[in-house]
Amino acid sequence: MKMNRRSFLKKTAVATGAFAIPTIVPSTVFGSTAPSNRIHIGCIGVGGQGSGLMKNVLYNDQAQVVAVCDCFATRREKALDTIKDIYTQTGKESLVGAKAYADFRELLAREDIDGVTIATPDHWHVPIALEAVQAGKDVYVEKPLGVSMEDGFKLRKLVQDKKAIFQYGTQQRSDYYFRFACELVRNGYIGKLESIDAWCASLGDNRWTKNIPPTKPVPAGFDYERWLGPAPKKPYSDIRVSNSGAYHIYDYALGFIAGWGVHPLDIAQWGNNSDTAAPIHYEGTGTVPSGGLFDTVSFWDMHCTYANGVKMHFMDHTTAVPVVSQYHPEVRDHGTTFHGTEGWITVRRENIDFSNEALRRVKLRDDEIQLYKSENHMGNFIECIKTRNKPISTIEAAVQSDLISHLSNAAIRLKQSIQWEPKNEKIINNQEAIKMLNRPMRSPWTI
Repeated sequence: MKMNRRSFLKKTAVATGAFAIPTIVPSTVFGSTAPSNRIHIGCIGVGGQGSGLMKNVLYNDQAQVVAVCDCFATRREKALDTIKDIYTQTGKESLVGAKAYADFRELLAREDIDGVTIATPDHWHVPIALEAVQAGKDVYVEKPLGVSMEDGFKLRKLVQDKKAIFQYGTQQRSDYYFRFACELVRNGYIGKLESIDAWCASLGDNRWTKNIPPTKPVPAGFDYERWLGPAPKKPYSDIRVSNSGAYHIYDYALGFIAGWGVHPLDIAQWGNNSDTAAPIHYEGTGTVPSGGLFDTVSFWDMHCTYANGVKMHFMDHTTAVPVVSQYHPEVRDHGTTFHGTEGWITVRRENIDFSNEALRRVKLRDDEIQLYKSENHMGNFIECIKTRNKPISTIEAAVQSDLISHLSNAAIRLKQSIQWEPKNEKIINNQEAIKMLNRPMRSPWTI
């Protein structure tokens, strides 16, 4: 009897368990061209980041994009054109035929879809991921998780209970430089780890922190009500629903302290072997603009302490420059630096620097810690849908790295230090901060 893709995945999940040691399934098992053997992916949110994810799937021979969803009709149409163009250019005309949806629930109702990518505004990430996992889909979720840590905890439990494959959009884990830096730290090549610098780009002095644009009629072909979803009802303006608005309006996001910050924080967590526990103490300062449309934290200077005693300095780029320039040969708008008793390693996209250049030539021994190796983040997700093995960026790691941003945001807005109890995952003796880990959802949108 010939086994189709969905039957194979189901039997593999039962035979090996969802969290087995990573294995490689030969491509001959699934076939290199047969559509019936490809992983079927639906792409929810096909704007800037979402279209990039979709293209990664389109160029993967083991997967096929069969559906797209977006609140903007123009984006849906453009996505369908891109699918047709790429499949035609790569000799896969037979794969053209994806359908477009305005409502993600219609896409999730399709039984032929194995997994989805979620690249919506941040406030929709977790609600859609919960619906997707409940519908039996595996999920690739863009970062950050969203505006409510309580909902993030719910997603973690559901993913674990359903044994779903969850890949977080922290793609730096699938980059050699970041993996190598974390391996050197974990193996003691800079001595005992003492502190970490983590920084990223910020909102800064954007003009929309001081101005509110005039309201306008909702344009034809755009479902504004669905775009808002669980967020508060607010008048429409073009900048509100732009990428910048979605990133920097507190109704929809925490801002770059989470949306960009998750990248250097994720690497800090990986290098410190802290994927299951965020720091326990948070104190610092930050700027929250008022009077304009953009109202997420614009500058921040946070000091966090891990249970193992490691200190982390989490900063926006402007704050980081005088700190990082003391040792960094070329300060960029993002990075993670590990400081040990015997030196330092600093890593960013496309580059890594050392206090001792000899570290660049290190070859790890077989008996040393070697971290999960992935060379393509989307490819890792698709492979794990097949094998039912955990991908490189897990839901457990996602929750902890996001938690750092949420607790930092709370400390800044309340102007108070915050103590975190990792075992029970609770804020200690601060009711206002506890409330900030959850967000009410506008009716009729609920979880």
